[in-house]
Amino acid sequence: MTWAEIAKRIKKERGDQILKWFEHNPKRIYADIDPENLLDFARYLFKDLNARFIIASALDTPRGGVEIIYHFDFLQLPQVFSIRVFVRKPELEVESISPVIKGAEWIEREIAELLGITFRNHPNPIHLILPNDWPEGNYPLRRDQ
Repeated sequence: MTWAEIAKRIKKERGDQILKWFEHNPKRIYADIDPENLLDFARYLFKDLNARFIIASALDTPRGGVEIIYHFDFLQLPQVFSIRVFVRKPELEVESISPVIKGAEWIEREIAELLGITFRNHPNPIHLILPNDWPEGNYPLRRDQ
C-alpha cells in the first residue's frame, strides 16, 4: 500500500476524529485529534493499518497544557505519521495506549513522571526515571515548576 492510499483510508475511516491534518513535509504528517479519541485512533493505526509505533513525545506549551505526539510509521514507507493530542491544565489526564500497544508503556511512564500527565488505565504506572522519593507534584519538564 502506498502512503497516498493509507492517507486516503485514514481520512475516510477516521476523518470525523481528525481536527486538523498537517503535512509538514512529504515525510512528516500530523493529525490533531481530541484526547478522548486517542485510544481508538491508536488502536486503528496499530491493529487495522499495521502501523508501527515508534515513540511518543510531549511538550509543556505556553498555551496552557501539554501536547503529546504519538509517532507511527508504515514498513517500507518513508513517512512518519503522528497523532497529536492537547491536554489542558490543570487536568492533564488522557487514556493510556499501553493496553493496546505494549511498547508505549515506558514512554508514557516517562512522560507521566517528567510532565505530570495521568495516563488512565496504564498497566504499570510506577516511577521509571526519577527516584521513588522524588517530591510528589514536582515535574522537571513543566513550565510552571
